[in-house]
Amino acid sequence: MLDRELPDLQVIDDVAVASTALDPTRILILSALATAGSASRVGLALGIPRQKVNYHLRILEEQGLVRHVEDRARRGLTERVMIASARSYVVSPSAFGDCAVDPSRTDRLSVTYLIALAARVVREVADLARRAETSSKPAATLAVDVDIRFASVADRAAFAQDLTRTLMKNSRSRAGFRRG
Repeated sequence: MLDRELPDLQVIDDVAVASTALDPTRILILSALATAGSASRVGLALGIPRQKVNYHLRILEEQGLVRHVEDRARRGLTERVMIASARSYVVSPSAFGDCAVDPSRTDRLSVTYLIALAARVVREVADLARRAETSSKPAATLAVDVDIRFASVADRAAFAQDLTRTLMKNSRSRAGFRRG
């Protein structure tokens, strides 16, 4: 796999894989392997002994976070060339099992609620992507990214109320619209 073929993102939803990926040394190694390289090259770039890099590479490979690209002959030895499994990573809340954040357990008007919703989006879209990949069909998605600023708290409240009213009215006529 060449670095230009790397997926943009890998969602980690397994606690063992998350634990492996979140080790500080392994984070550095994953960053260094955005382009294919050997333990020697990574060690030199990071100032870490090659043997220590090899130790971490074996663990990263076992968890599917790096992939073997090729073997190269170097100074009478065979050097394994590895690459990260993706350009970026995100840990899904599902990795936390029952203690994962849940919007229903927090105040709807709090910052915590927004974080919980964002976490739910990660979990649900990752599930959608996996199902699409399994069925070899593209995932139908829609996203809106806007930056809205208000002159006052009252303006924000009025906007939120109008938006909620509009969405609730429209949701009654649209199958599949989910109210959280």
